[in-house]
Amino acid sequence: MRILVVEDERRLATAVKWGLESHGFVVDVVHNGPDALWAAEENEYAAILLDIMLPGLNGYKVCAALRQSGDTTPIMMLTAKDGEYDEAEGLDTGADDYLTKPFSYVVLVARLRALLRRGGAPVAPVEIGDLVVDPAARTCRRGDQAIDLTAREFAVLECLARRPDVVVTKREILEQVWDANYDGEVNVVEVHVSALRRKIDQPFGRQSLQTVRGMGYRLTGRHV
Repeated sequence: MRILVVEDERRLATAVKWGLESHGFVVDVVHNGPDALWAAEENEYAAILLDIMLPGLNGYKVCAALRQSGDTTPIMMLTAKDGEYDEAEGLDTGADDYLTKPFSYVVLVARLRALLRRGGAPVAPVEIGDLVVDPAARTCRRGDQAIDLTAREFAVLECLARRPDVVVTKREILEQVWDANYDGEVNVVEVHVSALRRKIDQPFGRQSLQTVRGMGYRLTGRHV
């Protein structure tokens, strides 16, 4: 899942990005209000973590502007303030949750996943033949056999599983699984797809992860 972090404290933003990525999220980071509005308009995010004290446009105004534009992306406000009136103002502008700094990453991830569930994000298990991908639990199994995947492998698989029997291009996978600043070789996708095949297909005699030459990859349950 792709998350937008809006935080002007750059060290904290980097730490939050690292923490969320270690749990399998894809994270974009911006540091001011105007950039937050631009990023939210240009990209599709599962959720937005939004600091209140931002340069250019504070978090309250960013949240209100997003809601007025019809953007329903779940928003969690992050702030160093601690008071019921601050929380009330954040919720009144359209935020869905509120977390006061300092916070632990365990709490942040738990609250974020709860927010995604409440926000209607597609976190229900996906079944492709006998392959079951569970985005909420971050687990994968073939029948009753659990399959151990790295965070990045799971993210690639989840990207494909959300669109079963549809060809997904390498560029689309890069945009969803790697962050917006990635400028490396698209061959990194091939590397992870090959690793996935060795784990989800080859041991079970399956060919569910298919290459469509010149187009991309397709995950199917039709030929399992």
